Amino acid sequence: MSLAQPAEEEERQKKRAPWGVIALVLLTGLALIRNGSGEFDVGPPQPATAAAADTRAQADDTVKEQETLPFSAADRVGIPAIQVDAPIVPVGLDADGWVDAPPPEDPNLAGWYSGSSSPGEKGTAVVVGHVDNKQGPAVFYGLGALKKGNKIDVRRKDQKIAVFEIYGIEVFQKQNFPGDRVYGNTGHAELRVITCGGGFSQQSGYDGNVVVFARLVGVQ
Repeated sequence: MSLAQPAEEEERQKKRAPWGVIALVLLTGLALIRNGSGEFDVGPPQPATAAAADTRAQADDTVKEQETLPFSAADRVGIPAIQVDAPIVPVGLDADGWVDAPPPEDPNLAGWYSGSSSPGEKGTAVVVGHVDNKQGPAVFYGLGALKKGNKIDVRRKDQKIAVFEIYGIEVFQKQNFPGDRVYGNTGHAELRVITCGGGFSQQSGYDGNVVVFARLVGVQ
């Protein structure tokens, strides 16, 4: 796939929703939260307190700066530590203004929010996926079991692989979702991987989101 031409890139930037707007939408939850079933004897793993993102990692000048990449849509995500190897489809906002999720019928499918940076670009790329569906665990069921230092590989349509290193995993309540912290531009090429998390009730589904914080550390 050829890289986007300048005019195409300008048009793509115009279509991006402001992160402030998206953050407000996320205070009531991602679309994928509404689709979680939670109908299992043992719920998905939740992040340990020790896995909280260290804000110093976001501004650590001792970390070698990885050269960022131009735009290219996400194609596939791999998280070896939890045996994830899944195709990625672009997702946008649904009719109600929620960040959309990939079709729940396919448990091994992730979505890249196309209003965010592409993985490897300077800025914050966002990948979402279901924690479960009616049949059982889905692509990001094990997300809360990840640890700092684990790697995430995102293959792009230009066949480059952006390699990210995790520096934090946290669960946030829907009512207090810290949009600026999760999506804010740190000045680096970063990745957020998000699924349902926290408690579950039949009335309201999952009450939070598990968020993985990662930074670009290599390109293959």
